[in-house]
Amino acid sequence: MKAFVLALAALWAGAVFAQTPDATATQRGAQHMNNLAILLDLTAAQKAQVQTILQEEHAQMKQAFQDVKASTAAGTKPNWQQMRTLHQQISQETITKLTPVLNATQLAKFKIIQHSMHGHFRHGGGGGAAATAAPATTN
Repeated sequence: MKAFVLALAALWAGAVFAQTPDATATQRGAQHMNNLAILLDLTAAQKAQVQTILQEEHAQMKQAFQDVKASTAAGTKPNWQQMRTLHQQISQETITKLTPVLNATQLAKFKIIQHSMHGHFRHGGGGGAAATAAPATTN
């Protein structure tokens, strides 16, 4: 079960961070949402609500990335601690928004997926306890 969750988290992360044309990104996003709905056993109503919440989170993360990119282009070095704190804050807001939508089991599964994803992309992609020592939560 743990291997399945980690594999699905890796697929989910790949869909979120893939640099593809809009049509393919849309297809991957839909597939990601379908996979998440299966894993969490979401109802149709929950799926729609979760999708909206995750799209909001993605938009916030994208804006933060664009802000850093713009400040870097202007010659300002990004403050990685501030970026990490912002990322954690956005991830926690997502959990807060999902809490009334998901039941306790679904929320626990989502947190595992989110935590696994954050560890996967930290320190060169090494997941695991050492890489995830400071949990973010939180794609």
